[in-house]
Formats: sequence, structure tokens, C-alpha cells
Amino acid sequence: MASAGELPSRPSPYVVEALARPASDADIRDLARLLVDAVESGAAVSFVLPLSVERAEQWWRGMLASAAAGTVVLIARDADGIAGTVQMHPAWAPNQPHRAEIAKLLVHRRARRSGLGSQLMRAIEQSGTQAGFRLLTLDAKRGGAAEALYRRLGWVYVGMIPRFAVDPDGAALHDDVLFYKEIGAVAS
Repeated sequence: MASAGELPSRPSPYVVEALARPASDADIRDLARLLVDAVESGAAVSFVLPLSVERAEQWWRGMLASAAAGTVVLIARDADGIAGTVQMHPAWAPNQPHRAEIAKLLVHRRARRSGLGSQLMRAIEQSGTQAGFRLLTLDAKRGGAAEALYRRLGWVYVGMIPRFAVDPDGAALHDDVLFYKEIGAVAS
């Protein structure tokens, strides 16, 4: 029960779960549509326009097939299908068994401003803790909604790389910001 001055929390309309492996064709198609929606709405997630659903499906299939052991892909479902996703990739270097990288936080336009991005990030941080990681890293487009989200969630800003990547429009360059978060026993 909420105390005085607090709003009661409502249950989330999203079910967050690990993507089943092997992923179903329907889930691959939903993830591809989600990726296309993100790029079409200006998200800087490694792709430029135009991005077809078929090309996005190829990317998802390839990423899932080549993912390192320990990779976690979380998805969030609503009544219309997959509304969001985020990934955690263990560091490849032998001297970094305690670290993983967070990538491709995507929230469909229909689900933005609903708290789903925060819900996915809390879930992936919990997955990292459960997997024994103590340090998570990520990067984002400087000035974007993702940067603001990560700051609100307590991620530590490390620095900025100028002109890091091309925007989804295929023309403008944007700066990249780097973050980390200590989790698990270290974060106590």
C-alpha cells in the first residue's frame, strides 16, 4: 500500500522475459519490426535508413546465431507483440570475466513514455547480477532519450566521443556517451 503522498503503483502491462532460444519465426519478425520502428523514429542503434524488415530479420538471426555463451536477450511483450528488448553481452576478453556490455535497448513507439525502458534496464541489471557480473558498460547517442534514461537510473557518465557514428538519416554525425554501472556485491 502506498504511504501518504505516494501514488499507488500499477502493474506493468508488459511481460519481460528472456527470449526463447532458438527464437521462433514470429519473435524474429516482431524483433525486426521493433528494430525498424526504432531506426525510423531516429534511434541511433547501428543502422541507417532505409532498413527493411527483411534486413532486420537477417540481422537478428545472425546476432542470435553468433552470440557468445552467456548472452542474454530480454524481450517485453504486450497485447500487440514484442514492445521492447535489451541485450547483455559478456566481455570477450579473458581478463574481464566480471564485465558485460548492455546493447540495443529498443522500445517501440507505442510503448514509449510508459516506463518500459526503465523496466527493461532494471531487468537486465538483475540478469547481470544473477550471472555474477559486477560491472556493466554501455554507450548511447549524446543528447538522446537513452542518455537521459541511463542518468536517471544511476549509470555513471564516463565521457564523450565526438562524431562517433552516423545518424539513422545516413548524413549527420553524432557524439557518443559512455556509461558504467557497478552491480551485485560491488554495488553494495
